[in-house]
Amino acid sequence: MARNSRRGNLRAKAPRQIANLGSRMSWQPSTMITVGVIVLGVFLVGPKVGDYFAMQTQIAQLKSKLDYAKQHLIDLADEKKRWDDPVYIRAQARNRLFYVVPGEVSYLVLDANGLNLSDTSGTVGAKLAQEKNSNSFSQTIGTTKQDWARGLLQSVVQAGLDQPLDSSNKPSASNK
Repeated sequence: MARNSRRGNLRAKAPRQIANLGSRMSWQPSTMITVGVIVLGVFLVGPKVGDYFAMQTQIAQLKSKLDYAKQHLIDLADEKKRWDDPVYIRAQARNRLFYVVPGEVSYLVLDANGLNLSDTSGTVGAKLAQEKNSNSFSQTIGTTKQDWARGLLQSVVQAGLDQPLDSSNKPSASNK
């Protein structure tokens, strides 16, 4: 039973402790003004802090875009320098426009399904498609008159078996 009386005493003391807490804290006008200023400050400064962090995020994004633009500008300047080189221009003309140096023969291998027959832009592909439709390309498979595999084999065998002529192996007049 001693325990129950203790609990009863604790419950009886709780309202008195809360009442004592209120009497210990005195709500002086200066305290109320301080709390009011703090609450007002939170309401006034709170949105500004959110705006500050939003602006910092936006600044970081704009800096990354600026860095990307600067790198792109450097890449374009390098590309422009390449176009000042005649060797680069010649290589681009070969790759893009299929130009060849005089004396060279250019072969273009096409897939029959790879031609866009509706292309009328004036490109090489359009010209080739037009020529394909005009029967300037052979539609049949041709055969050669020589067997290239046999010729290759003969060339390899001949290169391996032939001996070079040496001028020092000629019989001299003193050996007779």
